[in-house]
Amino acid sequence: MQKVMAKDEHVPRGMSRSGLVLFSYGFRPFFLASALWAIASIDLWAASLRFGIPVATEYGTLFWHAHEMIFGFAPAILAGFLLTAIPNWTGRLPIAGRPLAILFAVWCAGRIAMLMSSWIGVVPAVTVDSLFLPAMLVLCAREVVAGKKWKDLKVIAGLVVLSIANALFHVQAIAGQNPELPIRLGLGAYVLLVTIVGGRILPSFTRNWLNQFGRTEFPVPYNHYDAASIIMGAVALAAWAVAPEALITGLCAAIAAAMNGVRLYRWRGWNVWPEPILFVLHGAYLFVPLGFAAVALGTLGMPQLAVLHVFAIGAISLMMLAVMTRATRGHTGRKVKSSRLTNYSYVILAAVALLRPTAELIPSFSSEILMASAIGWTVAFCMFAHEHAPFLCRERKPLASR
Repeated sequence: MQKVMAKDEHVPRGMSRSGLVLFSYGFRPFFLASALWAIASIDLWAASLRFGIPVATEYGTLFWHAHEMIFGFAPAILAGFLLTAIPNWTGRLPIAGRPLAILFAVWCAGRIAMLMSSWIGVVPAVTVDSLFLPAMLVLCAREVVAGKKWKDLKVIAGLVVLSIANALFHVQAIAGQNPELPIRLGLGAYVLLVTIVGGRILPSFTRNWLNQFGRTEFPVPYNHYDAASIIMGAVALAAWAVAPEALITGLCAAIAAAMNGVRLYRWRGWNVWPEPILFVLHGAYLFVPLGFAAVALGTLGMPQLAVLHVFAIGAISLMMLAVMTRATRGHTGRKVKSSRLTNYSYVILAAVALLRPTAELIPSFSSEILMASAIGWTVAFCMFAHEHAPFLCRERKPLASR
């Protein structure tokens, strides 16, 4: 990312400065829209639970909620990240201008179609929704192949799994079946991407930050242990997807939890606690071993809804919020420092990640926990939108004015 930022100081990348700033880089429209949809979709879900307001009733309100979190909100952040990171990996110009606007319109159309499925029909709605992930897959694969960055094809594999999981989700939802398998497949794809991409950015950012102060307690460089941790995680996630209550799944998940816990320790994140915008990345990754531990406990009777929310809110959503704040500030010319408001958003979302799984563990307080979690989620993303929307909609800040 730093390489891209350096180039951007002298040569505009992507769309020319005469175009609409919002579509000059992939992170701008997708980060902003994902935050707004995170707020709107969870509030609609909470309103449905609390007041019985009908939301996508033909599709199924519960299915709609699960779908929009995993295949609506999260893919937008993934799109913003990949469309910004892949040019840095490949050295190619980013997708910007009209192509980016069209891709963004496809995502927006999917959100509207799913919300309006009771009016336009479920089949037309899922048809529209099913366009975005394959489009993202094609665009990202084209860039990786054109740049000959073959090691990054494993990230493309994650998009393949997400596209398949989304289609399977729709098939099962239309058939009136509980789409548990595609939910776990989708979450597993994101967690695997976190272990892959997180293994690239966390040690790098941590080393760079420590180096500024002449410190030498650097993270352990990527080696065979990291590769083994990713593979073990992939095995555990695949087992969880197809057989969540099998003992072999619990064994694999316990091993993956231990290996990823050691992996996080090797990155020595405690050294960067004075820098919250960096420390939060380590905090978010902590939910990866916690999630695997929850999967193991799930084979012993822990409710699966509790298990999946450890991954969904902690390992995935908190990591996404952390990446969005860092990338937004860095790529719009601001100092990569978090404000007090941003720090509050980290703490609140982390608290939600710990609180939400207890709704299934303490059924007598389930309603109160769900409402508190929805409020916390809303507040965290409102904080992000309030502070970062102006950055995302304005031109990059010149170097001299920083």
